[in-house]
Amino acid sequence: MKKSYLAMKTDAAVASDLIDSDFKEIGVAAKKLANHVIMLGGLGFGTSFLKWLASFAAIYLLILDRTNWRTNMLTTLLIPYIFLSLPSILFGLFRGDFGKWLSVIAVVTRLFFPKHFPDWLEAPAALVLLMVVAPSLFADTLRGDWIGIMICLVIGCYLLQEHIRASGGFRNAFTKANGVSNTIGIVLVMVYPVWALILHVL
Repeated sequence: MKKSYLAMKTDAAVASDLIDSDFKEIGVAAKKLANHVIMLGGLGFGTSFLKWLASFAAIYLLILDRTNWRTNMLTTLLIPYIFLSLPSILFGLFRGDFGKWLSVIAVVTRLFFPKHFPDWLEAPAALVLLMVVAPSLFADTLRGDWIGIMICLVIGCYLLQEHIRASGGFRNAFTKANGVSNTIGIVLVMVYPVWALILHVL
């Protein structure tokens, strides 16, 4: 009787171990499935969405700097950031004939009608000119490479620390009325390169 009880206990333990190992295998398979689904669809969508978001955040910060956010920060660094992070659809549009016409109009206006060329248009005109005349090494290779992503991350980190310094500390950057929107914009600028580098490493 005692021996049969021990045998039953051992059988139950073996069955429990088998069920546990099956559940572990199911868990591993579910994780692999989730990772593959994310890699095929979710991550690609997330990366492109963050790229659009970061580009518009950089444009927003550039506009803000030209209107009422006058600081000593080197916000012209947003020009190469936008160049490197602008989605391919918009980049192709500005690199084509549309961008060439804009560049011609900007250059002619700046040369012959300087009084009618406002100061706040200099940065956007420089961005369009950069997109039009950039060699394919920068326009095609560097933009999609991890080096371009690293440049974007360095620009975002620099702008964040300069903004915190200009605001008078980390707390002021997140609490002042005029600082919160700038901080959110800079954080959005940093999210895309961080995410893209994580994906590149994985």
